Amino acid sequence: MARAELMDFDKALELFEPVIGLEVHVELNTTTKMFSPAPNPANSAYHGAEPNTLVSPVCLGLPGSLPVVNGEAVRSSISLGLALGCSIAASSRFARKNYFYPDLAKNYQISQYDEPIAFEGQVEVEIANGRVFQVPIERAHMEEDAGKLTHVGGSTGRIQGAEYSLVDYNRAGVPLVEIVTKPILGAEADAPELAKAYVSTIRDIALSLGISEARMERGNLRCDANVSLRPRGAEKLGIRTETKNVNSFRSIERAVRYEIQRQAHILAKGGSITQETRHWHEDTGTTSPGRPKSDADDYRYFPEPDLLPVVPSAELIDELRAALPEPPAAHRRRLKAEWGFTDLEFQDVANSGLLVELDESVKAGATPTAARKWWTGEIARLANAAGQDASSLVTPTHVAELAKLVDAGTLTDRLARQVLEGVVAGEGSPQQIVDARGLAVVSDDAALIAAIDQALASQPDVLAKIRDGKVQAAGAVIGAVMKAMHGKADAARVRELVLERAQG
Repeated sequence: MARAELMDFDKALELFEPVIGLEVHVELNTTTKMFSPAPNPANSAYHGAEPNTLVSPVCLGLPGSLPVVNGEAVRSSISLGLALGCSIAASSRFARKNYFYPDLAKNYQISQYDEPIAFEGQVEVEIANGRVFQVPIERAHMEEDAGKLTHVGGSTGRIQGAEYSLVDYNRAGVPLVEIVTKPILGAEADAPELAKAYVSTIRDIALSLGISEARMERGNLRCDANVSLRPRGAEKLGIRTETKNVNSFRSIERAVRYEIQRQAHILAKGGSITQETRHWHEDTGTTSPGRPKSDADDYRYFPEPDLLPVVPSAELIDELRAALPEPPAAHRRRLKAEWGFTDLEFQDVANSGLLVELDESVKAGATPTAARKWWTGEIARLANAAGQDASSLVTPTHVAELAKLVDAGTLTDRLARQVLEGVVAGEGSPQQIVDARGLAVVSDDAALIAAIDQALASQPDVLAKIRDGKVQAAGAVIGAVMKAMHGKADAARVRELVLERAQG
């Protein structure tokens, strides 16, 4: 696929004002699906099931089957709406969104259109440079997810070039909340980073509520990024594109930046933007055309005749409001004080998008300093190398266990990095990897002394220097001992014993 011509990002901003809008889909982790009793694969208990095994007549669209609303999904949707600062509708209803799609067995999706469960909210989002945005929320509505297509035979796993496609209906009917922002104005050069930070904030909210696994690599959290440009001084918004189903924070930022540069080049040459969906290609860092973007009228929405309106009681809304966790901004301020981080240290954590992971690691027993070290250091490095989000590689429990092994002296930092690589490779928990690989630090002084005496005997010149007071010469012996012990020794303890044996 030929790469589109791009305008320099700074030049694009001189000529045009970027306007973004974000649609975030949050899969709820209820036990069953939105309208059927089939198990919900967005719940970790059912993740990874064989294709087409988590289905029922409802999600397969079989004649005569009727939907029944999942009450827990409604409660989760209201909680999310409240956390977004939204008003909750006294009455909302479902609608049929009609369009043909291979993984929608009914040929329509049950969604909400003109009467969403939540509307008119606002979310505070802070980006790396300290700039704070109030992102306006237009609506948050309930719907069901579609199934999943697997394209076979192509080189990229996408439909382009594939020989055939397979349909898995396990995901069909998974409960979703779609959160739609209003057009976000004034972000300017910060628009790509704001998009990334906003989705990270939505993820943090969903996790704090406990309503979603929010694993982007599993599709529990997906973002459609709308981007348009308008000439400087113009009032009318430009034609937008919608880059679909971007599933990592890094990719969201890159996709928005790419679309700004691509659209700017076209508009500066006198061309026009096509209103369409676009696909994001992680390998090339580009977008490509999908399908012309339909307006609402083209979906022929009409009220779902098989479902009654959702009418939550005032008591239920008050109950869910009282159970809300801290807002993200207040939560960050509290954690910063509790952890004792400097402004720079805490900003480093916030910018990484790993605040929830650090918090959970600390709750699992890691010190804040150790949690920050591993998440923003080695784990982030491995994630960048793999082109994945750090949260997809290990769990907070893994990090806490790893930190405890280091604190107990069972592992050195070097050995801990080896253990971490094993965890990422799927070999098990840190302790299981230590046991299987025999990576624990050698704490038996007798074994260390034997290795030290051998190293000293083989380097009499170094021994003489140490005895003459040139303590720095001990480094050569320490290195030899660490090599002999395959790195499984505490270097500080080895140093103590080397100096002790040299003077003996």
